[in-house]
Amino acid sequence: MASLPKPPPPPRPKSRGSYNCGRCGQPKKGHVCVVPAGAAPTPSPSSSSGAASASGGGGEQRLRRALSFDEAGTPSSPEKKPKVEEGDMDVDVAGGGGGGGDGEAEDEEPLEVGGRAVPREVMAEVLRRLGPRGVMAAAVVSRGWRDCAGRVWRAAEELRLRATGLGLLGALLPRCAALARLSLRMESDVDATMLECLTFSCPSLKTLEITMAANAVNRMTGEDLSRLVSEKSSLSVLKIGGCSNLGFLNLSSSSLSILWLSDVWSLSKSIMNCPIMSELSLCFAQQSNDCTDLIALMDGLGRTCPNLKNLHISSNQLSNEAVFALEGANLRGLCMLSLILGSKITDAAVASIVRSCASLELLDLSGSNISDNGVGMICKAFPNTLSRLLLALCPNVTTRGIQIATAQLPRLQLMDCGMSLCANLQNEKQGAYFGEINGGRICPKPSTSKKQPTQQKLIIKHGNLKKLSLWGCSAIDALYVNCPELNDLNLNSCTNLHPERLLLQCPNLKNVHASGCQDMLIGAIRNQVLNEFAAAETCLPCKRLADGSKRVQLPQFRQDQPSEGTKLIGLSRTKCSVHLD
Repeated sequence: MASLPKPPPPPRPKSRGSYNCGRCGQPKKGHVCVVPAGAAPTPSPSSSSGAASASGGGGEQRLRRALSFDEAGTPSSPEKKPKVEEGDMDVDVAGGGGGGGDGEAEDEEPLEVGGRAVPREVMAEVLRRLGPRGVMAAAVVSRGWRDCAGRVWRAAEELRLRATGLGLLGALLPRCAALARLSLRMESDVDATMLECLTFSCPSLKTLEITMAANAVNRMTGEDLSRLVSEKSSLSVLKIGGCSNLGFLNLSSSSLSILWLSDVWSLSKSIMNCPIMSELSLCFAQQSNDCTDLIALMDGLGRTCPNLKNLHISSNQLSNEAVFALEGANLRGLCMLSLILGSKITDAAVASIVRSCASLELLDLSGSNISDNGVGMICKAFPNTLSRLLLALCPNVTTRGIQIATAQLPRLQLMDCGMSLCANLQNEKQGAYFGEINGGRICPKPSTSKKQPTQQKLIIKHGNLKKLSLWGCSAIDALYVNCPELNDLNLNSCTNLHPERLLLQCPNLKNVHASGCQDMLIGAIRNQVLNEFAAAETCLPCKRLADGSKRVQLPQFRQDQPSEGTKLIGLSRTKCSVHLD
């Protein structure tokens, strides 16, 4: 027997219920409204408190959206959390206290967390210690939590972001009204739109740093950079990487004091009218077709930046003529001068530097062709001021010049001679990099200068030297270092240094870098700086037998054992790390 079809279900009753009139607020069922159209609604007992609070004073009243994006007012609804993909943003937030601004009420209701009342300023301080993901997640919990998250953003003074797009920056930066320091690690391209966002979103910005990831491209032009500097009147520190598309520099600012630009290439014009600028760093791309006029750039610095104290120029186009132009700029207040990778710089440029600078504290001529005579001129000109001397990749500097510098510069604290004492540059192992110059990795190129003699002996004795770098000095056969204050020694790739001819008398040594050295040399370094066999030494005096065949210990002449405190002090003084990577 066939089954009968099921009857259709009965229609569901309407569950809409009654609702109120939009003009007078009375129940709509069986109601004829007498209020003319366009008039304000009359609140009824069934009306919500939100609708009642939405009507303000005055004759003309209007309803307001429940969701408010105004950070200055009291929020009426939780804010929607923007979707953040993995790796889209990595932020560090630093600011003042977690309290709110002047416009926030002091008698706000505390938040209920775990059944306990917590003041909102305390909750804002807790949220401030979270990452941005935690702060943004807290903003969607409730209205009170959203208010505390808003306080965190408004009080933030420093942000370090790693972002992949402009959308998130455009949503986050307008909330940070007190932001003064911003550091961006861009995973995507940078263009004029992003600079406009930075210009109008951060009114109190003082420090801006933009670094580019490996796959990101900085499409900023010289006009975009000029507009940013001119419109941000509060900007004092600007550091931007990947500036290969600038084309020209035309900056004018009365507040800019520090300017760093890296990967610059082929500037057709370089004008920087910044009267209070104290530090300038321009790192040019290492390309042979760079057409930047460094002579005109150096000559204009004296007129446009008279208060310049720190100057760093990295370019393979540096020459004696550019240094002569710097002498004509009459920058007598220079304290730090760094002219690196200029293979055309010789002792004549050193003589010009000596004439133009009165009291240098740092001098970096790495990659130049100066000789021991130039080192001697430097020592005679700045014996009482120079504390850091960097002469890496200078093939004409020998052990004689290094020993002159350490003997005649009593205030010297840092000495870098990496790859200068190299036996044969053509036969050296070319890795990713051999060393670092001012934080930038460099790859040395074979020099056309004379070949350094092998089996050189280097003796360094200094009372204030703290850092000594001899990376890649394969021409050194014997090394003697007597520096009581030395705490960092770099012996990477010193391949010809004999373990038996190494002597380190540095009681405060903390770090020794020995990557690429022979195993026997590494063992000798460990034996000297770590005192591995000191614990095995006995405190008993020894005496040979009558036939002189064997040493025996004499317990009757036992010396006083050092106390535990003396042992601990000795161990703390000899604590040192040997780095092999």
